[in-house]
Amino acid sequence: MKELQLTLILLLMLHNPISILIVDDHPMVIEGLKTLLAGDARVHIKNHFTNGKDTLDFFKMQSCDIVLLDVNLPDINGVEMVGLILSLQPKVGILGLSTYSEPSIINQMIRNGVKGYLLKNATARELIEAISQVHSGKFYFGSEIQKILADSLSQESKDTPKLTRREKHILQLIADGKTTNAIADELFISPLTVETHRRNLMQKLEVSNAASLIKIAIEKKLI
Repeated sequence: MKELQLTLILLLMLHNPISILIVDDHPMVIEGLKTLLAGDARVHIKNHFTNGKDTLDFFKMQSCDIVLLDVNLPDINGVEMVGLILSLQPKVGILGLSTYSEPSIINQMIRNGVKGYLLKNATARELIEAISQVHSGKFYFGSEIQKILADSLSQESKDTPKLTRREKHILQLIADGKTTNAIADELFISPLTVETHRRNLMQKLEVSNAASLIKIAIEKKLI
């Protein structure tokens, strides 16, 4: 049964190829992708652009199934482009395809709405697989990208100190602008105990004053 379903899906794709828009600031990359995909009847290159403006102008009048979007564009960065494209054509599947492997950029692309992300050293087989998965409504992140994101999460976890429940409570009260005496009264503890917790928090977060304590706590999502 599964083999029959796969055969039907392949036949459907051959009769209705997935329309692709390539957006990359390097013409040679565009030509390379066109050559790479030209031999596969399941996909059809509908158009290609080297900048954000022309891409958005295209989407104001037309659409496609999948966008292969680079992060580095000359006028509008790819991270911002994701949201702009989806505001014009919400059903388009956007697949990030870039040399950028920084977790922060990949995560921004994901938050803005990409359905997948690949590095430009991906194989033709992986690219076709990504296009097919995204077109079917699924997410696709290459094995290399998955490792990058997993390592990033692991590092963030290591970099975030473990706080006790009482320390978290006092940290929040400090962020709320409460004084040492006010915190002591609210928690029914001595001001000296509050100051001890404050010093411990500063030591754990490696800061020297309350302003820096609050700033780093927000960055690490501790409050």
